[in-house]
Amino acid sequence: MLFDHHDDEPIRVLTDAESWELLDNARHGRLATAAAGELDIVPINFRSAGGKLYLKTTPGTKLAELTIHPQVAFEADGIMQDEAWSVVIKGTARVLEHSDEIAQAEAANIETWLPTSKNVYVEIAPTSIEGRHFQLGAEPEETTARDY
Repeated sequence: MLFDHHDDEPIRVLTDAESWELLDNARHGRLATAAAGELDIVPINFRSAGGKLYLKTTPGTKLAELTIHPQVAFEADGIMQDEAWSVVIKGTARVLEHSDEIAQAEAANIETWLPTSKNVYVEIAPTSIEGRHFQLGAEPEETTARDY
């Protein structure tokens, strides 16, 4: 995906549609949760579909934290040789319990990293999405005039 940077600015704010397009092609991200005064961030496999994020997990700390405090943050990014992007979503997570919702999440085809059984589906409904595209390069040299 090519992004036009106006005025050769190295950072470009992405539209919501551009951010979702990047997420549609990404598979790995980080989920940030908070519960009982503790913050946690973990790598996750996910899929985006219909303006929501889906992930599969097992009972454990991550699931307990998002059940106790459903407000979460999520980040995915991509880094290439001369460009990078980052998308951050803030939203509400919930465990899917109804068969039609679980079927919708299964249709997203979430691929996992580990050969473990994950049977709990979680949906993250965004309250905000922010994306950035970066043109990578060396820091420019500063030229300052000094009066002596």
